[in-house]
Amino acid sequence: MNATDRTPADLLASALAADPGRPLVTFYDDATGERVELSVATFANWVAKTANLLQGDLAAGPGDRVALLLPAHWQTAVWLLACSSVGAVADVGGDPAAADVVVSGPDSLDAALACSGERVALALRPLGGRFPRTPAGFADYAVEVPGQGDRFAPFAPVDAEDAALIVAGREFSGAEVVERAAAEAPALDLTGPGSRLLSGLGYDTWEGLAAGLYAPLAVGGSVVLCRHLDQLDDEALAKRIESERVTAVRR
Repeated sequence: MNATDRTPADLLASALAADPGRPLVTFYDDATGERVELSVATFANWVAKTANLLQGDLAAGPGDRVALLLPAHWQTAVWLLACSSVGAVADVGGDPAAADVVVSGPDSLDAALACSGERVALALRPLGGRFPRTPAGFADYAVEVPGQGDRFAPFAPVDAEDAALIVAGREFSGAEVVERAAAEAPALDLTGPGSRLLSGLGYDTWEGLAAGLYAPLAVGGSVVLCRHLDQLDDEALAKRIESERVTAVRR
C-alpha cells in the first residue's frame, strides 16, 4: 500500500507496479475440487476486462449501484475491484430491484430478474467457463468478457470519498475500505508482503471481505480463498496450509 492509495483499485494498481508476478488470489472450491491461482497481473487483467464491460457495454458509471448476488469466489473479487475501478457501488447481496446492474451466480437468477437494468450471469464453473445455455434475460459473463480491452481508463474520475461498497447494510467509501482494511490487517496476522491468509469466510460480511480480499491486498499479501471449506477435514486442511505456505487462517 502506498500513501497515495485511496481506493481498492489504487491498491491493485500499486500491487501491479510492485510485483506483478506474485500470487494474489488462490481459489479453492472444496465441493468440486477446483483450484485456480491468479497472479497480480492475471487478476488485474480480469479486473480491467470486467471494468471495460461494466463501463462500456453495461453503461455503469460513478454512483451506479451494482448488486452482486455472488458467493465468495475469485470472480466475485474481480467484480468488486472492477466496480471500484469504474466508481460504481458494489452492493454485496443487495436488492436487485434497487440496482442499476445485477451480477448473479447460477443460484440467484430468479431473484436477479427483479433488476430492470442490465443483468449479467456467472456460471461460476471451473476456469471461468460459460453456461451451456445462456439464461434468458441475462448476458453470460464468460461470453462477454474475453473480448474486452486489457487496459482500463474510467470515463469520469473516481472520488475516493464517494460510496464504493455496501455489505450487510453498511455503506463504505473507497477511502474507508482502504483505511479499514489496512488498519485491521495486523489483527488478521497479516504482517506485510509475503503474508498469506487462508479464508473460509463468506463475502456477505465486512469481516469476510476484509479477510478474503481487501486486507491482504492492502498489505501486499495474498489470499487463499476457500469455498465450502467445511467439507475439508482437519488433516486435509493442515496439508493445504502447508502446501500453500499459509501464514494466517480465518474460518
